Parts: sequence; C-alpha cells; structure tokens
Amino acid sequence: MQLRELGRSGLKISVLGLGTMSWGEQNTEAEAHAQMDAALDAGINFVDSAEMYPVPPRLETHGLTERYIGSWIRKTGRRQDIVLATKAVGPARVGKANLPYVRDGRVSYTRANLLEAVDASLQRLETDYIDLFQLHWPDRSTNVFQLLDYQYELDDDTVPILETLEALSALVESGRVRHIGLCNETAWGLARFLHHAEAQGLARVISTQNPYNLLNLDFEYGLAEMALREQVGLLAYSPLAMGTLTGKYLGGHRPTGSRLNLFGRFFRYSNERAQHAALAYTSLFREHGIDPVHGALSFVRGRPFVATTLIGATSVQQLQHNIASLEVNLSREVLDGIQSIYQRYGTTAP
Repeated sequence: MQLRELGRSGLKISVLGLGTMSWGEQNTEAEAHAQMDAALDAGINFVDSAEMYPVPPRLETHGLTERYIGSWIRKTGRRQDIVLATKAVGPARVGKANLPYVRDGRVSYTRANLLEAVDASLQRLETDYIDLFQLHWPDRSTNVFQLLDYQYELDDDTVPILETLEALSALVESGRVRHIGLCNETAWGLARFLHHAEAQGLARVISTQNPYNLLNLDFEYGLAEMALREQVGLLAYSPLAMGTLTGKYLGGHRPTGSRLNLFGRFFRYSNERAQHAALAYTSLFREHGIDPVHGALSFVRGRPFVATTLIGATSVQQLQHNIASLEVNLSREVLDGIQSIYQRYGTTAP
C-alpha cells in the first residue's frame, strides 16, 4: 500500500482510506470491526468518521459510527496503527443538515462548541487524541451538497473564520487534536484559513475533504491548484459517485439493499445527464477489460492533488473488491477516452 504525506504535517496516510458513514445504519458493530481488520490487513491506515455518522443521520443512531471505532480500538489495542479522522457538525444554513440533537443545537464553530464536539468524539472513539479534526461544512452560506445557483446570504451570525481557526489552534495546543482540516470547502474559504494561519501564526489546515469523481470534477476549478501549490491534500469522498460509477444503478435499477434503494434522499447522481455520462464511463472501462469500480477508483487515486481516496463498503467482500483497484493503472488511451467523455458531458452532478 502506497503512503502519501498529508499536507505539510509529516503524517503518512494510505492512498486508499476507509470511510465509515454506513456503520450503525447499514452495518453492525461486528461488521464494522471486520472491515477495520480487513482494511488494516490490506495496508490501509487512514480511517475517516464524523460525529453525525451514520448517514442518513438520525437521533436514534447518532454517534454510533464513532462508538464502533472506539470499541474496536479498545478490543484490539491498535490505536497507534491508524490515522484517525473525524468531523464536527456545522450550523444548518442553505442546503445543510439541521441536526438539533447534536450538542442540543450548539453547532456553530465557536471555541466552546468545538471543544464540546472534540471531547464528545474522544469519549466515543475511546482515545485521548484525534489525528485529524475537520469541520464538516462551512459555517457560512455557500453551495455544498448538490446545490446549484449560488445563494448568497449575509449570515450575520456566522462565526468569523479567524475566530474558528483560533479555536482549532487551541485544540491543537491542548493535545486533543494533532492536525486540522476542512470539508466541503470552497477555494475562497480555504484561502482565508491559510491566510489567517500565516498572518497570525495559527494551526495550518492540512487537508480538505470534498467530493471528487468522474461525474463531479468541480474540485479541479480552483481548488486543485490550491491543493497542489499550498500542500493541502484532498481527501476525495464519493469516488464512485455513490455507486453510480459501478454501473449497478444504470437503467433505473435499484438493487436490494443498496443505498439508493434504502434511502430516497440520495439523488445527487440520478439526473439524466449523469446517468448518460456514467454509462459512457463504465462502457469505456469495460471495453478495455477494466472493472468499472477499479477504473473509477484508479482515476481518482492517480490525480496529483489527491492524498487519499475514501472507500466505503457495507461488506468485507465489497471492501476487498475496492482495494483490488490498487492493481489497476489507467493507460494513456483510457485517460484520453475519459477526457473525450468529459468534453461531451462535463461535470454532471456538482
């Protein structure tokens, strides 16, 4: 398993990372532990979670994902073998989740709220430090999670980025958190965090976790250059476009037990253009004898600004199939074919 340095942190993380958002909803504790064991056996050391997981978020399951990771750490004693990341929920603004049961609604990114979030995650994870603590989405109103047509709001109650960064820096100084990162962030937001870090001598963001896949290449507009030049690694989530790039949903199919069959809320990759583009990409891979899963994951893994590609699975078998993508490297001919398809369809599911 190849390792890459995450930002300027010195942390070495595996090029495939383990996503966990189904644990507690689609996966039992025993199944989560089996996935952890299988991932580490394959050389994966990066594990990503969040206080709001599992997804879809519900009061009844809130925090279960972190608890499952914590019980695995207690059972195995292998805390030192993983780079552990988690995230703090942000406020409900345009297009963002309203989760009033998380910290009784105290979710803006103030010092007190972030300290409360970290301490609760540490308790659930059964550890005394978090390697990478991330903001799950911006505090301010901006387009994330399937939104188009930028909806500007004044957000008079937004916590200033400098105040939030000071709070995150205090968490690093306390030893609870080793490094900090962002999620679902824009180029402007990332630039402001980096500016304040340099100007004020505060903790520097080492990563941003954003969607990146063949149906959603928006990261390449501005953020990719920033990631490379500023050494802020992309933790690429949804590299299979929520399963769309496997081909299993083409033609309107909804396999029993699949996320799109179980949960009607996931529609990001279901529009007609995305379906046509997914068919083109999966057909291209198959024409070259490549499993579409391996082709889509190999594409993301091969981008120079990607630190790790987050893979999520609901079974050990599915996880191992995803890991087998490491054996596939795309030829120039296939990459040219991807470029040709992109020129036809562009980003179909931002």
